[in-house]
Amino acid sequence: MTGPDNGDEVWTRTEIESPCIQVCVVHPEARICTGCHRSIDEIATWSRLTPEARRAIMQELPGRAGLLRQRRGGRAARLKR
Repeated sequence: MTGPDNGDEVWTRTEIESPCIQVCVVHPEARICTGCHRSIDEIATWSRLTPEARRAIMQELPGRAGLLRQRRGGRAARLKR
């Protein structure tokens, strides 16, 4: 039997979890993480944000993915520099 009587109770957190997927690379032009799409400021303050602020950010993240899909020109662009 599991539960609080035998010490198997699992503690859970109630706040919104981080969208981090452990692919932490900041896009040099968009200045957002290529893994979770949060800004550096959002990442740094995440643990101190209210649940409402976290929800608002989470709703914006899917729309930010398009900022990272633009090609920067590859080898041809590097040769022009």
